Amino acid sequence: MLNPGKPLLSLHCFTRKASSWIAWGMCAVLLSGCQGMVSSTSRSRVRVIDVSPDAPEIDIYQNSSAIAYRLAFGTITSYVPVEPGTYTTTATMSGSRQTLTSSKATLATAGQYTVLIGNFSSNLQQLVLKDQSQPTPHGQIALRFLHQAARTGSVDIYLLPPGHRLTSASPTLSNVSFGANSGYVNLPAGTYTLVMVPAGTGLTNETEPAYSGSQVTYTSGSASTVVLVEQQSLSKEPELQAIIAPDYVPAQAE
Repeated sequence: MLNPGKPLLSLHCFTRKASSWIAWGMCAVLLSGCQGMVSSTSRSRVRVIDVSPDAPEIDIYQNSSAIAYRLAFGTITSYVPVEPGTYTTTATMSGSRQTLTSSKATLATAGQYTVLIGNFSSNLQQLVLKDQSQPTPHGQIALRFLHQAARTGSVDIYLLPPGHRLTSASPTLSNVSFGANSGYVNLPAGTYTLVMVPAGTGLTNETEPAYSGSQVTYTSGSASTVVLVEQQSLSKEPELQAIIAPDYVPAQAE
């Protein structure tokens, strides 16, 4: 039986200062057919991430089969195994079959994919992304950044190891604009603080980041997707946030 997806953190808990890494991880979403099938190497695996700040709750169908329902902003489902093949994935208004957005993609044998629902409801967009399903080389991690904060301009992204100051750091990625997909970036495994500033900002001791998170430790061999989003508010001052979804977790870290 399908269960509704729910964010692990309430968006009403956000403060006006973006001072913590919002790491929902894998939400408590159970998808049809998950049990006893994940180990099959011949199947594809699909999850859904909903980051539209104002869309209604949505249901997700692959061809005519529902794979998740009642997804809301900030939801990251678990991966669900499906047979390889070509699918039309449709997001509908929850409880109806009114199509909000759809896309067609071919899912390869043993491939792992994310269906990303983003942008405002007036221009809802859907992407199918191939995820990393194999370990990163020993001693490294892989991070992929997706800019889905529609009202935020381009940003420079920094990953600061403990004890490092922003003013002496070089950006991990520069001029990342809305809609951008960085692809996977390999970095040394370890602990980092994610910091973002408007693109091209000259860094001084007085620089106020657009976002500064708490420290997060990444295990050697892991791969994750970081999605840049805005607080679920239609205020004039959008507040940049980040959510993280694990793509590959080494067995020893599970």
